Amino acid sequence: MIQIPKGTKDVLPSQVHKWQFVEKTARETAELFAFREIRTPVFEHTELFARGVGDTTDIVTKEMYTFLDKGNRSVTLKPEGTAGVARSFIENGMAGGVLPAKMYYLIPAFRYERPQAGRLREFHQFGVELYGAADPAADAETITLADLFLKKLGLKQVRLELNSIGCKHCRAKYNEALKEYFRPHLAEMCPDCNARFEKNPMRIIDCKEEGCRRFTAGAPRMLDYLCDDCKAHFEEVKALLARAGVAYEINPSIVRGLDYYSRTVFEFVTSAAGAQGTVCGGGRYDSLIEQMGEKPVPAVGFAAGMERLLMVMEAEGAPMPEPSGTVCYLAGMDGASRAKAFELATMLRAKGIACECDLMGRSVKAQFKYADKSGAKFVAVIGGSELEEGAVSLKNMATSSSEKVAFADLADYLSSNGAN
Repeated sequence: MIQIPKGTKDVLPSQVHKWQFVEKTARETAELFAFREIRTPVFEHTELFARGVGDTTDIVTKEMYTFLDKGNRSVTLKPEGTAGVARSFIENGMAGGVLPAKMYYLIPAFRYERPQAGRLREFHQFGVELYGAADPAADAETITLADLFLKKLGLKQVRLELNSIGCKHCRAKYNEALKEYFRPHLAEMCPDCNARFEKNPMRIIDCKEEGCRRFTAGAPRMLDYLCDDCKAHFEEVKALLARAGVAYEINPSIVRGLDYYSRTVFEFVTSAAGAQGTVCGGGRYDSLIEQMGEKPVPAVGFAAGMERLLMVMEAEGAPMPEPSGTVCYLAGMDGASRAKAFELATMLRAKGIACECDLMGRSVKAQFKYADKSGAKFVAVIGGSELEEGAVSLKNMATSSSEKVAFADLADYLSSNGAN
């Protein structure tokens, strides 16, 4: 038997309502803030991610699904959403349109890494991107959107951690301080940190190796090296979050894992048992568009992993809506009544009422068992007498009560008794 590829997962019909709830909440929350959906290709030219995500990141150096197509062009399944949105922003001339450009996405993404709880090789993200606004209010609005989204999902054991990693000017001084600090310890640190030392020393702080964390814990803090502009920007972000009632903690260790970030960075971290870790992260990336060869455009955004969100919701026992079941099952006793059941089912569906009829040639008893398992609220029985009367025998599956309802009145009856 051919099995599912390692690091991927089926979402079964019995579970998909949970995904739909999170997706619906994401769309509704984003649109409250006037964000609109954008859809970009599932694969892009590999160069986009090398330039956009950063060639010092683990994503680009270790984790991308990259291959040559039949035209011998290098293409990559997208490992995250921001680079594709940035490419679309440039290619479609959005900088010349109405700004800020506010977009959100719900995407599959792909990274070749060791599968673990809440982290797969094919995973799904909800993300938002805001282009054109350099004001701290854009940072605060984006963070507030994420905060409201998580609250609407019913999550209570999630806290916001905040930091600033400055701009390229103040970060240059900080990188020199990091080099001075880490240089004596390089022999005891992992190969990745040694490679990052010259290219992007700030990435060393993000290392998860225990041997390296002994040294990163005492490293200089970026907050102590912020220039006046970056410091003022960060203070205004904090002030606006306080006005919005969004609680936060300062965490100087947050640098995020991608090269394009600048100034504000943030993570929503869970403390739910069995689900510790980041559920949503983002920040500002004013240099991204410039990094891709265009004139600079300020930008800010975040992404949240759907699999991890669902895992955290389960760990917290967050309320989850029940799957929407069938409203009415139409049970036919013989060929003529099954044909009438099919006709009525077609009429009910046209009026927006979810229903089923027998497709397996089952007995009436077996049809009732199926209807019960499927969660149908009503079963409409049709036999010879019902065909003569022009009415179904309608059973309420919750109360076991039955009554006759005319064929012509069935849709109205179901609508007024909880069908919609």
